[in-house]
Amino acid sequence: MNRNNMVRGAGRGGRGMPGRGGMGRPPFNRPRVLMLRPPFDLILAEPAFPRCKPAPDDSALTQALLKRHTELCPTPTEQAAVLSLVTKLQTVLDNLVVAPGDFAACQLEEVRQVGSYKKGTMMAGKNVADIVVIMKTLPTKEAVEGLSNKVNEELNKLMRAEGLAPVTCQCNERGFTVTAVAAVRVLVTTLHQNLRKLEPEVHLDYKVISSHLAAIRHSRWFEENAHHSSIKVLIRLLRDMCARHAGLEPLTPWMIDLLAHHCIMNNPARQALPINVAFRRALSLLAGGLFLPGCAGLPDPCEAAHSRAHTALDLAAQDHAAATAQTLLRVVARGGHRYVLGLQAFEGGKDISTEITVWDGVVVSPLAPAYSDAPEPMDTDDKDDEGVQDGVAA
Repeated sequence: MNRNNMVRGAGRGGRGMPGRGGMGRPPFNRPRVLMLRPPFDLILAEPAFPRCKPAPDDSALTQALLKRHTELCPTPTEQAAVLSLVTKLQTVLDNLVVAPGDFAACQLEEVRQVGSYKKGTMMAGKNVADIVVIMKTLPTKEAVEGLSNKVNEELNKLMRAEGLAPVTCQCNERGFTVTAVAAVRVLVTTLHQNLRKLEPEVHLDYKVISSHLAAIRHSRWFEENAHHSSIKVLIRLLRDMCARHAGLEPLTPWMIDLLAHHCIMNNPARQALPINVAFRRALSLLAGGLFLPGCAGLPDPCEAAHSRAHTALDLAAQDHAAATAQTLLRVVARGGHRYVLGLQAFEGGKDISTEITVWDGVVVSPLAPAYSDAPEPMDTDDKDDEGVQDGVAA
């Protein structure tokens, strides 16, 4: 076969081979494949972009991050209060699993600690722990109320024995909350094979039950993969930043956990990055579109293959998060990290993510939304109003 035929494709699906996409089959009937692309990440691309001069001194940002983290850590008193209540509640629930006695409202399979308390990422002023209770039986609203009353009775016996103030239990759509000096949210779920038997009018909501099972998977993954202390430091900093800026508020704790783990550990050296580098990387990735449509995002290790964590956000929230991160990243680049971290309030109480600010003569203005849910007008070739018919002037 000569070179001209090879170039024109006669031997590889051209006119001579109709079975390989040539004349025998239309060439454009193949389904389009959605290609998810990651945002540019300087940390991963660093081998291709060697540094020409030494890295600038970033000690000011490092010190500010560590100072803010110290403020965000719970006090020893808060930690002791949560530990005491969790220990007593775990004892009561474990006894109901092993020896329920005359308790017949429901049957318990297992009790698991989840959430920030289990992961070691609790925040100051939020001394609340989470425990998931897995029922063997179906989680009816009556069963949840019966379990709440039983826990309240048994737990107050322990509190009176130690001369402590009584606790209260309040039922809600997720289970019930035990409140004393601290608080523990008891999240009720059931065995996986029972999910298909749930009825909306009788049992707890299906999505709520499923989210509690997911919380167990998240805590297990975190314990196995994200035990490095720098990851926990970055999680606290990111949660605090998200809570103070409306554009980042929709990010869930699980998204923040995955983002912090990625920014600290996912690098060519497979070693934990310094906290200042990881913080800048997190903002850069969010600003670069990590959680935007069409981006690879962060794979969810606890869900089915090809599942992305950020798909839980609607399109408007994805757009707002990227725009807010871009604004905050520009402020950090101009030396305004103390305002981004919350160490210092801006003049007049402005929110730097939504207001126009000036840094050393550089104006930083928030970006306008790129996403709009309004339908776009349809283009039409029928322009009779302009006296044009079928491309020929009337």
